[in-house]
Amino acid sequence: MMLASITLAATSAGAIVGFILIGLVLGVPAGLFVARTLSARALASAKDQARQTIEQAEAEAKTAAERVRLEAEREALERKEQLDAEVKASRDELRETERRLGKREDVLHDKESSLSKRESALDKQQEKLRGREEQIGELEKETQELVRKQTEALHAVAKMSQDQALEMLLKRVEEENRYEVAKVVQNVVRQAEDDAKDKATEITLMAIQRLATEVTSDSTVRAVTIPSDDMKGRIIGREGRNIRAIERATGVDIIVDDTPGVIIVSCFDKVRQAIAVESLEKLVADGRLHPTRIEEVVEKTREEIAEKITKAGKEAALEVNTRGLHPKIIDAMGRLHYRTSYGQNVLRHSVEVAFLSQIIAEQLGLDGRLARRCGFLHDIGKAMDHEMEGGHPKIGMDFARQHGEREEAVLNAIGGHHADIPSTTFYTPIVMAADAVSSARPGARRESMERYIQRLNQLQDIAMSMKGVNEAHAIQAGREVRVMIDANRLSDDEAFLIAHDIAKRVADEMTFPGEIKVTVLRETRAIEYAR
Repeated sequence: MMLASITLAATSAGAIVGFILIGLVLGVPAGLFVARTLSARALASAKDQARQTIEQAEAEAKTAAERVRLEAEREALERKEQLDAEVKASRDELRETERRLGKREDVLHDKESSLSKRESALDKQQEKLRGREEQIGELEKETQELVRKQTEALHAVAKMSQDQALEMLLKRVEEENRYEVAKVVQNVVRQAEDDAKDKATEITLMAIQRLATEVTSDSTVRAVTIPSDDMKGRIIGREGRNIRAIERATGVDIIVDDTPGVIIVSCFDKVRQAIAVESLEKLVADGRLHPTRIEEVVEKTREEIAEKITKAGKEAALEVNTRGLHPKIIDAMGRLHYRTSYGQNVLRHSVEVAFLSQIIAEQLGLDGRLARRCGFLHDIGKAMDHEMEGGHPKIGMDFARQHGEREEAVLNAIGGHHADIPSTTFYTPIVMAADAVSSARPGARRESMERYIQRLNQLQDIAMSMKGVNEAHAIQAGREVRVMIDANRLSDDEAFLIAHDIAKRVADEMTFPGEIKVTVLRETRAIEYAR
């Protein structure tokens, strides 16, 4: 029973497997057919969509191309209209230009005709002038001959030459018209002074106020402090050999007197004086005093002073902002630090004059930088005037030109600031004015009593030598001279001439710092007594 069941089950399983195999054999071709059918339909649908897309794209492309073509035609039409308008405007402009040119040609033609007529008239006029010139030439010859004959006749009658007659005539005219000349001169000068005095005073005061520097003055004598009187004997040395060695090496005078604690060094050359003073101070501090040591110290001090001179020149040039100076010129300006004029330090004076010149020049509308350079170098000749012949203006001008100074205004200011040569630029009188301001301000300069008295006497003598002067007195420390004239012999206008003559003689014959005022007084006194 069990075996039959197993056999039946095996038979059923085989049948199922058979059915499955049959289904598989029959289903594969059917599936392939179905898949192929579906693929054909999809491909046909895709082809239809692609064809529709292509047709739509072609339609859109045609529409866009048509739009572009229409836009291009529109722009071309607009451009054509614009070009036509520009061509029309150009044609109108050309027609207007042709019209103006035609008009101008007509005007030029008329002018040409007029000029031709004028040329013809000028030719005729020149012919007439030539004829008149010939007539005038003949008349001149006749006149000259007549004048010559009359001159010879006058010479024969007067028994004097033409020059003698002219001199006599001029002298007579001068004597007869002295009063009128004095009056005219006074009026002209007064008018010029009225116009210039206020302006000059304003500029000068402004320059002085803007440059308010301290007054410094030096002396030709300096004192060297020593610790004890025993040192005086050591400085003098055995039989005076040390003091002679110092004087010989430095070129100064050493004065050893009874004054306690000091030795006097005297020399007109401030460079040598400075070398001597510093050498003495070093020797006193060192304590070794003998001729060999003295020469060594003096030589070393001389080198140090040379360095100080160069440094002083460079600092002064930097202070006034003057560039492009030759090293020799800088050294020369540095030497002015050890030079004095009436006790005034010349280097500081040069710096003051430089700034004063700049201020005055700028007030007058001139180049302040050039004026500053002129003022700074104006006294450079004083650095070597004791070594060369001639005045310091000429020496300084030649020295500056030799060492590269090519500015004509600077050279003329150096050579002409004391009126030794004519002024060729405006900067020379400016430097002269600045020089006078720097020198004449109170305390700037001093002089010895002997020279002071001599200058006052000379000033009074010049005033007294004039015709009609009764009294003359120098006042204001010699900066003014008061002159009293005879009122019965001289008029007010002649008093003006006397003041002018005295001032001219003082300027030509005297040497003085600053300026001197000449005041001429004329008065009439009526005196009566009641009894």
